Amino acid sequence: MKTIAASLAISAFAAAGAEAQQNPRVAPPAVYEVAPGLGHFTDDVLFGEFWKRGDLTPRDRSLVTISVLISTGKGHVLANHVKRALENGVEPRAVGEVVTHLAFYSGWPNAISAVTEIKKVFDELKIAPVADSDDTRVQFDTATEAARSASVDAEVAPTAPALADLTNRALFGDLWQRPDLSARDRSLVTVAALVAMGQSDQLAFHLNRAMDNGLSRQEAAEAITHAGFYAGWPRAMSAVPVLKTVFASRDASAARNPAEADIKVVKRGSQPVSGPAERFNGEVQVSAAYKGGGAARIGGATVAFEPGAHTAWHSHPLGQTLFVVSGRGWVQKEGGTVQVMEPGDIVWIPPMVKHWHGASADEAMVHFAVSEALDGSSVTWMEKVAAEDYGQGRQADN
Repeated sequence: MKTIAASLAISAFAAAGAEAQQNPRVAPPAVYEVAPGLGHFTDDVLFGEFWKRGDLTPRDRSLVTISVLISTGKGHVLANHVKRALENGVEPRAVGEVVTHLAFYSGWPNAISAVTEIKKVFDELKIAPVADSDDTRVQFDTATEAARSASVDAEVAPTAPALADLTNRALFGDLWQRPDLSARDRSLVTVAALVAMGQSDQLAFHLNRAMDNGLSRQEAAEAITHAGFYAGWPRAMSAVPVLKTVFASRDASAARNPAEADIKVVKRGSQPVSGPAERFNGEVQVSAAYKGGGAARIGGATVAFEPGAHTAWHSHPLGQTLFVVSGRGWVQKEGGTVQVMEPGDIVWIPPMVKHWHGASADEAMVHFAVSEALDGSSVTWMEKVAAEDYGQGRQADN
C-alpha cells in the first residue's frame, strides 16, 4: 500500500507541473486496477477539481497538505508534496519552519521523521542548507498575549508548572515569534494539524487566533475541507461544529462592540504566487490577496502580468472592477473588440460577462482586481484565449 501511495504522490506532483488537460489521469494504473473508484475520485475530484478551487491559494493548499502529512506521520508520501509546495511558492526555509512548528504540536518523532524525508528532496534539488532568518521577529498584541499567558499560569501552572513555563517561554514566547513563517501561516499550519489529529479541544482557540492573524472565514473553512482529503472526512466533519461556534462568537462580539472589529492591512507584495497554468497564459504573479471577513463578500488581489501574459476566459457572478497600476493592458469581452487599459484607468466588467484581460504583447501590466462572491463563488473559469483572439490587441494599439 505504501508503494501505491508513493506512486500516487509522484504522479500527482508530475501532473501539477504540466499544463491542465481535459480530465488528466493522475492516479497510477495500479489504483485503477485495484480500486477504480479511487482512481476516479483522485483524478476528477481531488486533483481535477478541488486543488483548482480559488478559496485557498496553491501555496496555502500545500501548507495545509504537508502539515497534515507531517502531523499524522505520513512520511512515505511527504517528499513529493514538499516538491509541490516548493513549486507553489513555499520557500525551503518555510518548509523547515513548518516541521519545527509541528514538533510542538504533533511531537518530536513526527518532526524528525519529516526531516529525513525532506532532506532527500533538498539533496535531490540541490537546495542549500537552511539558516535561521535574521529578519525582525513577529510581534503580537501585548494585551492579548498577556491575557493568554495569565490564562496558562492560572489553569496549567498549579498542576504542571514546567509545561506552563515552556508554553509561555518557548512555544509562544519564542517559536510563534520566529520570522521564518508569518503569524497567519503559523495559524494555518496549526489549524490543519489540529484538524488532522482530531484535537477539537484546542481548535477553537487556534481558529480565533488564526482569524486574528489574518485568515479569513472562507479560508478557514476551505483549509478544514482540504484537510479532509488528507486526514479523512470524519476529522474535517468533527471540526465544523467548532468552526461554527467560533464564527457565532465573533459575530456576537462584533455586534456588541463594532469598534473591536479590526482593520486589516494586506501588505504590498505579500504572499506572491504564480498564476496557475490552467487560468493564465504566460508569466503572472498574484500577490496581496484578501477576502472580506464576516458577512462581507468582497475580495481582491494585485496581479502582475509579464508582456503577453493574460487570463483565460472567465466571468464573475457579481461583476469585477480593475484598477490599472502600471504598464499597458488589454481587455475584451466575448464578441467585442479589444480595449486598451493604461495606468489610472478603472475598468468595470458587468456580472456574467465572459471576458479576458492581461498585459499587452510588448509591455508588462499590473492591475488591482476586486470582485464580490455569490454563494461563496466569485469567478467561473473557462477555456484559454485563442492566439488569434489575443492577437486582436495589436489592432487596438495601432
